[in-house]
Amino acid sequence: MFYAAIGILTGIVIGLILPYTYDVTYSLYISVAILACLDSVFGGVRANLEDKFNLNIFISGFFGNAILAAILAYIGDRLGVPLYYAAIFTFGGRLFENFARIRRILINRKFKSKE
Repeated sequence: MFYAAIGILTGIVIGLILPYTYDVTYSLYISVAILACLDSVFGGVRANLEDKFNLNIFISGFFGNAILAAILAYIGDRLGVPLYYAAIFTFGGRLFENFARIRRILINRKFKSKE
């Protein structure tokens, strides 16, 4: 958990220091990919709390979900159909579900430790 916090802080600092910008036309693809990555991160945290974490599954899901979501948004953009809604619905729903499970696990651990 300590290494994860260090990694997050390092990423935030690098993101604030580097003056990287991207074209507005890619904002849809990047936003859907970020949503997919966040879903993987919350899933990894949940799996870690449940003692089921597997690094290979996390890494493949992190990059696989992001790439799949971006490709889905790209194909939908080329076809003129908003296919990115499917990615938003799926990953957004799983993100909130993982957050709810993480919250329950932490609350249950807190109350079990007081007993």
